[in-house]
Amino acid sequence: MWTHILGFTALPHVGGILGSLYTRTEVSTWYKTLKKPAWCPPNRVIPIAWTTLYTSMGYGSYLIWKDVGGFTSAAAVPLGLYGAQLALNWAFTPIFFGAHNLKLALVESVILSGTVAATMVSWYPINKTATLLMVPYLMWLTLASSLSYCIWRDNPDKEE
Repeated sequence: MWTHILGFTALPHVGGILGSLYTRTEVSTWYKTLKKPAWCPPNRVIPIAWTTLYTSMGYGSYLIWKDVGGFTSAAAVPLGLYGAQLALNWAFTPIFFGAHNLKLALVESVILSGTVAATMVSWYPINKTATLLMVPYLMWLTLASSLSYCIWRDNPDKEE
């Protein structure tokens, strides 16, 4: 049981760790030059937020997996949507920090938010606690999408 909990909880962190390879140099160079709104979270908050969010969503996915009896046909939609949102989550960093494609990053973040909402809807009848564990993530994505919009709008010359 503990190995499953650890595996599901650790999985989202894999993309976060790999994504940090993009952000290490880009935050202090390219990202630093972008015009950002006054309400933009400070850089030091970002890793703390993502560590918390990845842990919550990972544990939530474990609860869903457990409650549907593993990788069964009942898991196809809730865990399929979860996997899709996780892939979209991981894709944002190379799009934004790697390709510097502000418009695509904005579009991607909106699609990600919708996919997370769909994941939550599919999880709710299975495990309400798992669904609630995703609420802070969706709230953070709302902030992140708003931030992506402002950055795209205010930095037309920074897109490659």
